[in-house]
Amino acid sequence: MIVYPNAKINIGLNVVEKRPDGYHNLETVFYPIGLQDILEIQEIDTGVPACGYRLKVTGTVLDGSPDDNLVVRALKLLKRDFDIPPVSIGLYKHIPTGAGLGGGSADAAFTVKTLNERFKLGMTIQQMEDYCSQLGADCPFFIQDKPVFATGIGNVFHPVEVNLKYKQLVLVKPDIFVSTKDAYAKVKVQRPKKQLPELLAQPIETWKDTVVNDFEASVFSKYPEIAAIKDQMYDLGAIYASMSGSGSSVFGIFEDPVDNIDEKFSGMFCRQREL
Repeated sequence: MIVYPNAKINIGLNVVEKRPDGYHNLETVFYPIGLQDILEIQEIDTGVPACGYRLKVTGTVLDGSPDDNLVVRALKLLKRDFDIPPVSIGLYKHIPTGAGLGGGSADAAFTVKTLNERFKLGMTIQQMEDYCSQLGADCPFFIQDKPVFATGIGNVFHPVEVNLKYKQLVLVKPDIFVSTKDAYAKVKVQRPKKQLPELLAQPIETWKDTVVNDFEASVFSKYPEIAAIKDQMYDLGAIYASMSGSGSSVFGIFEDPVDNIDEKFSGMFCRQREL
C-alpha cells in the first residue's frame, strides 16, 4: 500500500506564553501543501527480521537509528495495542528535514492511517489523533490534513477558513539548520492584539503588514541569508512571504507562476506548487 505524506506550512506563528513545564503556548495556522514523501507498507511473508519490521529510507537519508525514525515509532506504538503482522516499510524522503515543514510528523501520521486501513484496525479519527499526539505536537494535524488554527503547544486544533486555492506557492530551503531550541530561547513572548483567524479573514494583500512569524526576528538576526530569501520573494512579486515554523524554509504566495525559480534560488532546495 502506497501513500504520499504531505508537508505543511505555518501561516503566521505567535509565541504567546511560556508554560510552567518549560514549553511555550503558540498560535499558528497549519496549512497542507502538495510537497510529498512516498510511504509504502507491505506485509512480510518470509524472512521476518527479529525486530518484526524492515525499513528502507531513500531520497534524503536521515541520520540516526531506525528505532528513532517516527515511522517506526508509530508502528511500535500501535503494535502495543493491535495485532499487526511483520511489515516492510519503504520511505522516500523528499520533504526537507529541519525546515519547519512537518515532514517527519506527516510520515508518522500517514503510517498510523495506513496501518489502520491496511489491517482493518477500526480506529476512529479521534483514536488516530490520540496516538499521533504521543509522537509530536503537530503530528495529529496530518490525520485530517486540512487547515486548522493551532493553539496550545501546537496540538489543539480549531477549524479555520483559509482559502488559497489557485494561488502559487514557491518554497525555498537554504542549506542551513536552525535549532528549534535556540529559536525558542531567543524569541520574544507576546500575545497579539488580534488572533490569526481574524487577520487571515482579511484580503491576502493585507497579510504582509499584519501576519507575522515571531521566530523571524531572532532567526533572521543570526541567519541573514534566510531574511534575504524572504526579501527576494517580495521582489519577485509575492503577495505574502514568511518563514515556516522555526525555519529554515521560506515560502511565498503568488498570483501567477514564477519563472526559473531554480536559477533565482540557485544551490537551494526550491519547489513551486499550486495551492
